[in-house]
Amino acid sequence: MAILVTRPAPDNKRTAAALRARGYTALLSPMMRYEAIPFHDEDDAAYDGVVITSANAIRAIESHPSRTRLFGLRAFAVGEQTAEAARNAGFGDVVSAKAGARALGDLIVKNAAAGRLKKNATLCYLAGADLAHDLAADLGARGFTVVTHTTYRMVPVAGFPAGISDAFRDGGIDAVLHYSRRSARAFLDAARADGIEISALALPQCCISDAVAGLLREAGAMQVAAARTPDEAAVFEVLDRTIKPASKET
Repeated sequence: MAILVTRPAPDNKRTAAALRARGYTALLSPMMRYEAIPFHDEDDAAYDGVVITSANAIRAIESHPSRTRLFGLRAFAVGEQTAEAARNAGFGDVVSAKAGARALGDLIVKNAAAGRLKKNATLCYLAGADLAHDLAADLGARGFTVVTHTTYRMVPVAGFPAGISDAFRDGGIDAVLHYSRRSARAFLDAARADGIEISALALPQCCISDAVAGLLREAGAMQVAAARTPDEAAVFEVLDRTIKPASKET
């Protein structure tokens, strides 16, 4: 069974490898492209912790002079994938929340209540340009000072890579994986531009959240399923339920 992966590079390669390990064929069609935004910080800026909501945010500081100072702080990450990326980059103390930005805010509050973080801590938030949830405002309302550094943006990709539209027309794709509303919107735009919207939306759409699923349902997709939690393991569970295991290619 051929599964279209719409998430951006380099994460899509890891997803493709995981799909192949589960017996699927993976086709890559990244609908968003990463662009770094230079990280600028005051030399005397003092933080008590670092907040990270995407592994993409870490790339901007991996070679920055401030990295050593930041790596010595406790990092609060959304999801184990982002936590792992933080550890690989050099953060020594990383804790993660598994259920999105709101859960991450709760985790930070719990750390402060338990004495593992100052109750009025100043936090360095490494963020993307487009945020689904205003975590800085949420934490600010809870008594923290949040200094937001926008370190990257994700830019929609116009159109599918060579061969993907033909694969839709020829029945060579069995399901599509979606990881954000913005990438799902870019997917819909590409399908309309190539005149394959009906074929593309007739397939199972496996989504990381209800918000992403809702966008696809509004566009006319009939076979839409959302993951129970916003992580890739849950997306794969949706895929396995949608595509019968007995029909997988081996």
